[in-house]
Amino acid sequence: MSSSSSIAAGRGTAPAELVLVRHAESVGNVAAEAARREGLSRLDLDTRDPDTPLSDLGREQAAALAHHLSGLDARSRPDIVLSSPYARAADTAEIALAEFSDLEVLRDERLRERDLGAFDRLTGSGIKEAFPEEAERRGAIGKLYYRPPGGESWTDVALRIRSVLSDIRSDYAGKRVWVFTHQAVIMSFRLIIEGLDEAKLLEIDREMPLGNCSLTTYRDRDGTLELESFGAADHLEARDVSRTHEQPHAPATGERDG
Repeated sequence: MSSSSSIAAGRGTAPAELVLVRHAESVGNVAAEAARREGLSRLDLDTRDPDTPLSDLGREQAAALAHHLSGLDARSRPDIVLSSPYARAADTAEIALAEFSDLEVLRDERLRERDLGAFDRLTGSGIKEAFPEEAERRGAIGKLYYRPPGGESWTDVALRIRSVLSDIRSDYAGKRVWVFTHQAVIMSFRLIIEGLDEAKLLEIDREMPLGNCSLTTYRDRDGTLELESFGAADHLEARDVSRTHEQPHAPATGERDG
């Protein structure tokens, strides 16, 4: 799925290209889908969120991205690669870039998944059962600003990403930068780069699901980053390994899905 948009914010220095890669399918995505399908309150997982690995399909998706990268000419390949330190993102990067032995994957903790705090491993129904008052409060405050107990709001994530984007602009101007990360982080990049308001951001999140191992690409236009495509998955569809895992848009969801 692709769209084009000119953006309102961020004039000045810019990378020549900024590609945001959502990590390939993880066992957490599979567990979240199974929990929703079966109406469970909690995900069947025994790993910390940072350690949750890729599924078998996820490894195939990362390999499909590697195949795509190998077909790019030298002028289109990444110069700089940043990654969330979480296993599902870092492993996607390592598999995708395996043949580029001279290209180091730089792990940056600011690119980590949103911390769900007390809601980790809970489904929407599980949150309503265990934290009914919080579920009600989240519904009133809204997805962008609500912070679960001990966790982060989307705006908390956006604060991290403002810092990352500032560093990318100052340190990698004119470079092709690839970032391997999570759904909420990619949406935070869109919030900041495009100057989106709350309603528009949530409309995109609701109507344009971001698939695993998809690519969101910005290009420099006279110092301004311009959106070229969002959630592109042609490289996955060509090898029949495309699948989208998204949370249902209910008043309260907390399962790992990023």
